[in-house]
Amino acid sequence: MNQKDFESVQEKLGGVSRRDFMKICSALAATMALSEVAVPKIANAITDPSRPPVIWLHGSECTGCTMSLLKTEHPSLEELILNVISLEFHETVSAGAGHQALEALEHAMEEYAGKYVLVIEGAIPLKDEGVYCRVGGKNFVDEVHHVAEKAAAVIATGSCAAWGGVAAMEPNPTGCVGVKDVVKDKPVVNIPGCPPNPYNLLSTVVHYLTFGRLPSLDSENRPKFAYGRLIHEHCERRPHFDNGRFARAFGDEGHRQGYCLYYLGCKGPVTYANCSTLNFGDAGSGCWPVGIGHPCFGCAEAGVGFNIPQFEVSPVLHKTPGAAHAPIDKEQERGGKASGAEIALMAGLGGAAIGAGAVFSKKLGGKESDHAKNKEA
Repeated sequence: MNQKDFESVQEKLGGVSRRDFMKICSALAATMALSEVAVPKIANAITDPSRPPVIWLHGSECTGCTMSLLKTEHPSLEELILNVISLEFHETVSAGAGHQALEALEHAMEEYAGKYVLVIEGAIPLKDEGVYCRVGGKNFVDEVHHVAEKAAAVIATGSCAAWGGVAAMEPNPTGCVGVKDVVKDKPVVNIPGCPPNPYNLLSTVVHYLTFGRLPSLDSENRPKFAYGRLIHEHCERRPHFDNGRFARAFGDEGHRQGYCLYYLGCKGPVTYANCSTLNFGDAGSGCWPVGIGHPCFGCAEAGVGFNIPQFEVSPVLHKTPGAAHAPIDKEQERGGKASGAEIALMAGLGGAAIGAGAVFSKKLGGKESDHAKNKEA
């Protein structure tokens, strides 16, 4: 977007400079792992007056996801809701209340039917027909069906909305579930975390505005740009893990030296998220648990956060390869047969991997309450 084109929309953007605006667009592109070629496309989508609006609903939750959103600085909240996305309805930041707010919701639904993005924060109670969460005199599950019917896409933000989270912890007395278990006829994107990084949500919405489609998703319907890798793979303490340097107790020498927190119960080895690479609240790398010396809780992973005890050692999905080089065998290079010892070794490694996977699957499924701890190598 050149300066002349930008000047035509600058007043609508609240006087923000072209330089700052393009920085915002560049940051969003970087978050989504897009090249600089996408930056002008994002800029045009954000400034397009016909961009789809956003409607935000609250269910069984603590409003922590919204509080995380309020802490954004690049862009700031006012830039975010007025200029970057068109936030048409949000109960927490709404000026109106009661019947006035409900009328605003219905008006937005009618005006933008089939075009708006529905963001849902919080789990959805189903027990006793959903009576345990009511909004505007209606059961929340009914409100979700009503608003989702005319939505173009649905985003479940936070672990409660993605898979039940805290609200669905055993014994789950209100029968809480995630959005995907209620909305069956619309694409549902999950942005888990307790709370999730607001830039993951913002980038997902902007991707939809820019390209007219949702970003690439994994098997759990999470955007791959944010949840494509384990925290363990890009954690700043990973070198200590690889070199066998661990904190064994809070406050011990290893803990003070910033060593790996695996034996204090860190769930980074089984949690897919970008917490260590995308800062929360623009506060630097120390604003996530591991950055301040506390193990990852695994809040973004179903079956880990709120299921596996906080300080219990988790499995390691991807172990570090050995440092020694494999011997070069001329016969095998020519397609020769492996020796009996090599076959036995490969079988043993394969059996160990399958066994570990089976145990971990049981843990995630809640079928085994006594989680076996990994032994130190």
